[in-house]
This record gives sequence, C-alpha cells and structure tokens, in this order.
Amino acid sequence: MDASSRTALEHNLRIVLVGTQHPGNIGSAARAMKTMGLSSLVLVAPEKAPDRDTHAMAAGADDLIEAAPVFASLAEAVADCRWVLGCTARNRRIQLEPLHPRVAAGRALVAAASGPVALVFGRERSGLDNAEMALCNGAVHIPSNPEFSSLNLAAAVQVLSYELRCALLGDTPEPAASDEGVRTPPPSGDAATHAQLEGLFEHLATTLDAIDFHKGRTPDSAMRKLRRLYLRANLDAAEVRLLHGILADSERMARLAGQRAGSSEIL
Repeated sequence: MDASSRTALEHNLRIVLVGTQHPGNIGSAARAMKTMGLSSLVLVAPEKAPDRDTHAMAAGADDLIEAAPVFASLAEAVADCRWVLGCTARNRRIQLEPLHPRVAAGRALVAAASGPVALVFGRERSGLDNAEMALCNGAVHIPSNPEFSSLNLAAAVQVLSYELRCALLGDTPEPAASDEGVRTPPPSGDAATHAQLEGLFEHLATTLDAIDFHKGRTPDSAMRKLRRLYLRANLDAAEVRLLHGILADSERMARLAGQRAGSSEIL
C-alpha cells in the first residue's frame, strides 16, 4: 500500500468516544491515536469539555482535540459511516457478531475503502449502553485477564489503534474460525451509510405497525432481530432504496385494504 492510499484510509478510520467522564482521558486517547497515525477523533456528549488536563495528557496531540467535532448522540456521530464497531468488555443481551481486535482492524480497513468507519468506545465506568450497541454492526472485545478485566479507556484506544496500524502496514491475519459469519461492507462508494440504514429501520417499524404485524405484541424484540438481520447483510444504497419501495407498496396496500373494509361497513 502506497503512502497516499494509507493516508486516505487513515482519514476514514474514526475513533468515537461516548460520554467521557474525565477530560484527561480524551487527551490520553488522542495521544494513543496519534502515535499510531490516526487523526479522526470524535466526541459524543462528554460530561466535561476538554480542558487543561486534556491538553496536558495529550502530550503533543492537541491538534486532534482541537479538530474533534462534538455530537449530542452516537447516531449523529456515525450517520455517514459505512461500518460501526462497538468496543465492549462484557457480554450483551444484544447479539452482535463478535470480533477479535486484530480481525476487526483488518475488516475495518476493507470497509474504510468505501467511506468512514467508526470504532466506538463508551464511558469509563459503564461503557456503551444497549441502545448505543444496537447502532453497531459488530462488537470488539479485547481478551484481557478475566480476573482483572478492567481496561482504562485510553489503553483500550491504544490497543485498537495499534491493531489498525498493523493492518495499515500490511500485517493482516487470516480470519479466525469464530469470525467467519461476520460480514464487512464491500469497498464500494455505493455502500449504505449508517443514516440511510437508520432511515430504513424507521420506515420498517412504521410499516410493520401499518400492517399490524405485531398483533398487539411489543415490537421491541422483532425490531432487534430485524436490525441484526439487515446489519449483517451490509446493504448497499441501491438495496436500501429497493427495500424502501417494497415497504411503501406494503403501506399503500394496507391503506387500500383499510379503505375497502371501511366501505363494506358503511354498506
């Protein structure tokens, strides 16, 4: 990989910090990124804005902090992303495809050829919540000591940044057997963005209500499973448009059926 190609991929590799509680950790994370050649830092609803401690811990990576955009929600921060990975230290009720950091880095590089890729890190005390993990395509777990698994935020960023650096330099492993089911978006400019997928999920939820799919049952479980299904498929933009068309026709047929039923009752 030549230097220009590597720079383009580095630009598309985004480290997203959600709800950071200690400003110093933002600086430490920026330092960890810069040592590995990464520059795209994004902050989501930090409890405290970057301050003097942030810049002190950055140790020269101040440019990453100053350029970092701040978003109110994770959905906004990853709206233009082609692939989103949530870094988590524990098992989740939300069933996401698990990835070893080394394999995740290699697949992130493939996805970054088509657009931005986000590696998302949660709060120091509690990590990412289930709603935030539901926005991710896969989960990355650092295999730390199970008897002392607590990993500092900046240390976790350093591990993933290092693996991304190795992948950029060409040190990419073969996928592990346990990772065979994880799909990566193709390196294509047509890959659907996160915002497009979220729009599809909203349309799907509306349509399922319109056709009374849930039959009075809570829609949460069905929507979680459908989200996983579509996220695994790694849809491109044309496929998303096709599904929108199917959903729109389903809604139209439901409206017509309702109108006919209403006419029959009048007669």
